[in-house]
Amino acid sequence: MKNITNDEWRVLLANDENAVVIDVRTPMEWEEGIININAMLINLLDTPSFLKKAQELDKNKNYYIYCRSGSRSAQACYLLESYGIKNTYNLMYGIMGWDGEIVKPKMVQQN
Repeated sequence: MKNITNDEWRVLLANDENAVVIDVRTPMEWEEGIININAMLINLLDTPSFLKKAQELDKNKNYYIYCRSGSRSAQACYLLESYGIKNTYNLMYGIMGWDGEIVKPKMVQQN
């Protein structure tokens, strides 16, 4: 896992064709707004569902993960790494520290 800043998040995502953005907050938090329009919601607090979905993820992708403050997303990075995913990026300070646009999701997207 690599902890990254807002600026690093933007640069890395802009140049990464193999990127997947995961929001690990709850559906209620998701509905308040998301960082990336293409983010997937995989609720870390729904542990059985999170672990099942983690096993299904492509290990060759690069995962950019965020939550409310950066704590749950760090935990998610460690869990994903335990399933063999090598490239995880944790957004430090989460959506609370985000200094960019926050958009409303069109619908709850759980992948």
